[in-house]
Amino acid sequence: MSLRLCAVGRETTKQLLLQKLPAYQCRVNAAGKTQSRLQRNYLGALREWVNLQDNAATDTTLIYSLVDLHAITVRQDPAQLRQWKKESLAMLLAIGLNPKRSIIFHQSDVPAHAELMWILSCQASTGYLARMTQWKDKTANEKGNSEKLKLGLFSYPVLQAADVLVHRTTHVPVGHDQAQHLEFARELANGFNHTFKTDVLVAPETIISPAKRVMSLTDPLAKMSKSHANPKSRILLTDSEEAIRNKFKAAVTDSIDGITYDPEHRPGVSNLIDILYHADPRSNHHDQAELVKDLQGLSMRMLKDRVTYTVNAAIKDIRARYEDLVHDESYLQDVAEQGARKANESAAATLRDVKNAVGLA
Repeated sequence: MSLRLCAVGRETTKQLLLQKLPAYQCRVNAAGKTQSRLQRNYLGALREWVNLQDNAATDTTLIYSLVDLHAITVRQDPAQLRQWKKESLAMLLAIGLNPKRSIIFHQSDVPAHAELMWILSCQASTGYLARMTQWKDKTANEKGNSEKLKLGLFSYPVLQAADVLVHRTTHVPVGHDQAQHLEFARELANGFNHTFKTDVLVAPETIISPAKRVMSLTDPLAKMSKSHANPKSRILLTDSEEAIRNKFKAAVTDSIDGITYDPEHRPGVSNLIDILYHADPRSNHHDQAELVKDLQGLSMRMLKDRVTYTVNAAIKDIRARYEDLVHDESYLQDVAEQGARKANESAAATLRDVKNAVGLA
C-alpha cells in the first residue's frame, strides 16, 4: 500500500506565522480571520506540511482539506466565509503547497465527507464524544444557555474522523491537542470493521508534529492567538515589514540586564528567543540555549531588531506570493475544482465499500 498522508488542523490557512499511504492528510479550518499567525500555524503545522510534501516518496498521496463545513459550527457571515475560503486557499499555495503534487480542496466540495459522517454517527458513542476534552472546553461557558449549544459542535469529531477515513488515510500529522481526535477516528474505524466484518476503513496512525512554543507578544504567559483582543499580540503572515517591526518593538520583555533563556522567570525575552530560533530553519543552533550564546552582549533593542529581521526574511516571499494569488480568482477556482475532482475520486471508492458493507448498496 502506498502512503496516504492527511494533515489535520482546525486552524485557518492564512494564520499566525507561527497545521497518502493511502493518504497523508492535512485539514485546515477555513474560518477565522485568515491573517496568519506566526506560531502554531506557520512555524508549526503549515511549514511542516510543506516539508512533508517536498520530501515524501513519489508514491505517497498528500491530501490537504480546507474544512469549511467545520467552520459553520459557529455561525458565519456568508460573504465573509466565502472570502476566508479564498484567502485560505491562496495562503496554502503561497506557503508552498503544490496542487500538482498534492490534493488541495474545500471539504464541502466532496459530499462523501458528510455522507460518511452520517453513517459513522450511527455507530459513534455519545458517551465517548461527551468525554472528549475539546468538547468539554468549548461548551464549558455555554452550559446555562442551551440555545447556544448546537448539535454540530457536539458531533464535529465524527465529521473530523470521516474527513480522514473517507480517503483511507494511513498517517495524519497533528499537534498534541488533536491526538484525541485521531484516537476517536481509530476507534470508529475499528468498531465499524468489527461490526460489519470488513476491513473497509483504515485506522490511521498519528504523526505528532513538533510543538513550537510561541507566546503572545503582549502577554508572554499566554499562547499567541488570533482570538486575542489586542492585534499587537500576534504576527500575521500578511503583516507588512513596518507592522512587524512595530509589534516586536512593543513586545513585552523585562528590565533585567542581559539576554538569557528562562521561560519561567523571563517569559517575554524567552519568547523572542523561541521565535528567533524557530523562524530561521537554516540555523545551525541545536537549541535555544545554544542560540543564546550568540546573543550575548546584545541589548534588548538589538535582540528585537534581530528577531524582526529574521521574521521578515522568513515571510516576505510568502507575503508577496499571497498578494498575487489572492487576486487571481480564476486560478484559485481552477485549483479548487481540480482538487475537488481528485478528492471526490479518492473518497468515492471508500464510500462505495462502506455503503455495501452496511447494506445501503
